[in-house]
Parts: sequence; structure tokens; C-alpha cells
Amino acid sequence: MARIGIQLMMLKEHVRDQGIVPVLERVKETGFEVVEVSQIPMTEENVAGMEAARTNLGIEVAAISSKTTVPPGSDDLSLADDFDLHVEHARRLGTSMIRIGMMPMTALRSPEAFDDFAAEVDDYAQRLAERGISLSYHNHHIEFAKREGTTLLNRLRQQAPHLRFEIDCHWVQRGGQDPERTLKDFDGVLDLVHLKDFRIAMPPEEVLDARDSGDLETFSRFWQGDVVQFAEVGEGTLDWKPVIEQGIASGAQHLLIEQDQTYGRDIWESLASSRRHLVSLGFESLITTGGQR
Repeated sequence: MARIGIQLMMLKEHVRDQGIVPVLERVKETGFEVVEVSQIPMTEENVAGMEAARTNLGIEVAAISSKTTVPPGSDDLSLADDFDLHVEHARRLGTSMIRIGMMPMTALRSPEAFDDFAAEVDDYAQRLAERGISLSYHNHHIEFAKREGTTLLNRLRQQAPHLRFEIDCHWVQRGGQDPERTLKDFDGVLDLVHLKDFRIAMPPEEVLDARDSGDLETFSRFWQGDVVQFAEVGEGTLDWKPVIEQGIASGAQHLLIEQDQTYGRDIWESLASSRRHLVSLGFESLITTGGQR
């Protein structure tokens, strides 16, 4: 059965300040049981804490994250340098999924560089599959740019046939595509979905005042950028029921709430809001095995 959970990236500052176990306790109290791990340092302390949360709190780890390579001196783990450690972490945390959050920027320099990345990630996908672990790629909007008549996302799918995918609904929408149709197109290679809403924001009073006073730069900055926002599930423009149903029909095992920014709203309030909307759509049984909240 597919499960709905949250992306821990949203709580990385809380983990840094409070530790992983107290944060996962709060996650459980907020009504979630499934997490995806990203931008959380995979130190022994954090991995052991997540292990303990599996046993003591019933927290399920949907997937952990990785990169193909990292710059010299980086503390981040990579598949190039820490392949076996990734396998160990996945097994300790009870997940069979690893995901890559973004291609390296060097892959955007030329078609040849992109194809080199695709070949590299396909090799890792094959090696992980031999160990019973799938490797998924998470999209942003840049993957909907076209080269040689096809989007980068489709080019990656063609060039890396062993790779699985994590489709982010907000970035699909921002890339000019339809989330429901995209999820249908990825039927059979879809493991993960990001539930991230897409909000068109009204200009605040200070932005309108700036325009009236002749400050067109401030107004233009909002109009060209900040008018599009990340939103709590149900507080944006996406029609979530058919999107979620299509994600599940296309094979997604985990659908994770993610919100890159909350614009001053407390993240726990944002998560509770997203949960309430999903419950109102009839998805509570996918979120928690507990009672009503």
C-alpha cells in the first residue's frame, strides 16, 4: 500500500538545533509516520537516532538521499566515494530506495555532459539494483527545458533505462507541464512523488505602494519571481485528489509532502494544514495507522 509522509528537508534546522529524535517525536505527534531523508547529515548519531525512531515510534523511512559526486572538501556523502555506506544506511533504516535530488550543474553545460551524467547515474542504478535498492531521480523545472527536440527529463529517461523517478508536482507545474499527465507518463518507472502545492500570491500592500511611488524594480521583482510560491497542500492551485490517485496508479510507493518555503508561517502549522487537506480528501489511511487527528 502506498503511504503519504513528509520530506525531512523542511525540518533540517530543527534537527540541527534539537537532534533527530526529538524532531521525529514531533513528526509523530503531528500525525505522520513516514519520512524521506534529505539534507540531514548522515552522521552515526543521526542514523542511529532514525533507527531508534523506527523501533520506538514506528517511523518509516521512505528513502534516503545521495549525490553522484561532491566538490572536494565537502562533508556530503556521494555514490562515487561512499557507495557501500549508502547501502549500509538504507539497510539499517529499512528502506529500499535512494533518491538523487538534482543533477550536478556541470551536466547542463552541453548535451555530451548531460549524457555523461545519465550514463553515470544509470551505472549506479544498476549496481544498487543488484543489492535490492532502487535509485530515483527527483526533478525540478529545469528538466523540462528542451534539447534536440526532447525535454531533459525524457532524455534522462531514455539514456538511463535502469533509473527510477521521483516526480515533484510543483516543479512539473512550474516547468509548464501537467502533474497528473506527467505522473501517468511515468507509469512503471515511478517510485516516489513530492506533494508540493503551487500558489499564485497576491502582491502585498508594500509592493503595490512601491509601484505607486515609482519603484518599479521592487514591483517587477515580485511580479517576475515572488508571485509564484510554494504552498501547503490544498492552499495552492493543484487539484490533489486526481494527482494522488494517478501517482498511486502509476506505481508510487511513497508520496511526500514538501514545501521549500513557508514565508514566515511555522513549519509545523504548515504540515498540519497539509495533513488536514489530505484527510479531507479521504487519504488519512495512507498517512497514519493511528486514530483521528
